[in-house]
Amino acid sequence: MNYATIKKYDIANGLGVRVSLFVSGCTHHCKNCFNAVAWDFQYGNLFTKEVEDEIIAALKQPMITGLTLLGGEPMEPQNQNGLYEFLKRVKKEVPNKDIWCYTGYTLETDLLVGKAHIEITDDFLTMIDVLVDGKFVEKLKDITLKFRGSSNQRVIDLKKTLATNQITIINFD
Repeated sequence: MNYATIKKYDIANGLGVRVSLFVSGCTHHCKNCFNAVAWDFQYGNLFTKEVEDEIIAALKQPMITGLTLLGGEPMEPQNQNGLYEFLKRVKKEVPNKDIWCYTGYTLETDLLVGKAHIEITDDFLTMIDVLVDGKFVEKLKDITLKFRGSSNQRVIDLKKTLATNQITIINFD
């Protein structure tokens, strides 16, 4: 797996000050995507143990709230495979930090079942606290929305959703 960039002090992609990992590779190709350069799975740098160590070290800082995964597309099957062991490590080494994940896939139709669901997806999802799902849709773009780019996207409390089998939307309005 490759990654496009790492932001160690990000305040735009989740609550608090976050470390954000922008993975490479996305098959959605949303019109006017803010990060189209990361559509290519070969873009950027190789995600190595040293890169993991760098992110873990950044997450250990007391002012950091958590980790955000975005891209590209973290939930592409090949990216899930690349991130799975890393997320287990994050949960073990910095268990007090939350994990947000942005995906163009939809939870019910693509991740729980469907084209992005692979053998590890169910376990992968249990490590995520907040899931922002749905493709960016240019016609529904709304710059007043918190933590999403278009009104079709949802900010989901994934822990509560998985525990109750009912989608629990977090409302920041």
